[in-house]
Amino acid sequence: MPRNNSRRSSSRGYTDRKVETRELRQIFLIICEGEKTEPNYFKSFRVSTTVKKIDVRGFGYNPSKLVQEAKELKAQEDYDQVWCVFDRDDWPKQDFNNAIANAEREGFKVAYSNEAFELWYVLHFEFLNTALPRKDYIDKLDKLLKYKYKKIVQQSMRK
Repeated sequence: MPRNNSRRSSSRGYTDRKVETRELRQIFLIICEGEKTEPNYFKSFRVSTTVKKIDVRGFGYNPSKLVQEAKELKAQEDYDQVWCVFDRDDWPKQDFNNAIANAEREGFKVAYSNEAFELWYVLHFEFLNTALPRKDYIDKLDKLLKYKYKKIVQQSMRK
């Protein structure tokens, strides 16, 4: 009578071998409305080992033009993720909303701040559940950073 061995593999006596797998390393495109502040901000991040490359570019375009530029760059290189980053600013509501819809239609991700990118900096330091006028961002950052905030200062954070 054959033995009933529950440890025995059904594949002719061979046991399943563990296979090492590696996560795919992604290529990101982050395209920003601001020409310096936003790119410097993203370039200062530490990069995960799952990221092969982060291409950060700033153009100074309105949101719709920014999404169009992202489409053109995506056609030139095969990015795994494309992010469009812009401020709400005083752009016409229709342009702002169309930019978001067009980006999502292309499979791009969108990140935007309420009025200005500097608000993101402020929110790194403290929670705000009330409106903060745009004109007050710089004063708030000066106090939080304990030095005079200048947009170009962020580049020096990169190492």
